[in-house]
Amino acid sequence: MGDDQVPAEETDVEVKSSTYVVGDVHGHRDGLADALRALGIVDDEDNWSADDDNLWFLGDFVDRGPDGIGVIDLVMRLEEQAAEAGGAVHTLLGNHEILLLGMYHFGDDEVPSDFGPRSFARSWEINGGLLSDQDGLTDAHIKWLTSRPLVALAADHLLMHSDTMEYLDYGSDIDEINATVRGVLESEDIAEWWEVWRRMTTRYAFRGADGPEVAQRMLDQLGGERIVHGHSVIADQLGIHPVQIEDPYLYAGGKALGIDGGLFVGGPCLVVELPWTPEP
Repeated sequence: MGDDQVPAEETDVEVKSSTYVVGDVHGHRDGLADALRALGIVDDEDNWSADDDNLWFLGDFVDRGPDGIGVIDLVMRLEEQAAEAGGAVHTLLGNHEILLLGMYHFGDDEVPSDFGPRSFARSWEINGGLLSDQDGLTDAHIKWLTSRPLVALAADHLLMHSDTMEYLDYGSDIDEINATVRGVLESEDIAEWWEVWRRMTTRYAFRGADGPEVAQRMLDQLGGERIVHGHSVIADQLGIHPVQIEDPYLYAGGKALGIDGGLFVGGPCLVVELPWTPEP
């Protein structure tokens, strides 16, 4: 196990105080800092001020916004400061981190495919990738991002970035899923890398009439009382404008909670304390 790898036991975090989850940031560093400051998680200088609280980021720091590297740097710094204060900051990999890393490692190398030309460079550009994010990447960023898990349990919630069942193709439990994908990201197998990226872009597994049943299958397999995810913008789920979003989206019979407020399209940066209960 590398120095920065999240130990298996840390994916099930004992809640000592408050636990918060953060939705997709997509390069909006100042919007993130404002949202954290509003809850007293950081101070006026963007330093950790939440004592022994737990803060989880569900991925998608980069692309579509002006300063993905600034977001990563802020989160890495808060991770160190929280640990010194007795708290904890944790991060899951989003599909855009996988795309960022894929672009870094493989660029415009062609991905073997029966469906026409494919490359990480092409997908990165299509998905709002910024040259400034690639130019700002350091060895420390790469090492840190590569070591992030995909799935975790915290405060009896199952945390994941994407609202998909594809995680289960990489293992039958949280530790196996994280270890399998970590192995792919430490390899030079572009086809396997592409499969991780492709699978993590799928969404909407918990929608529709069978959504509660599908969500429960995921919970039965991996644990937790409720799924919390980002990835799918709440406004798209509800068919409304992102500026109308004020709260996370509880659905699938209460078994899934979407927290992507659509910051990059004018919605809020949602920072949600768990467990979340809607107002009457």
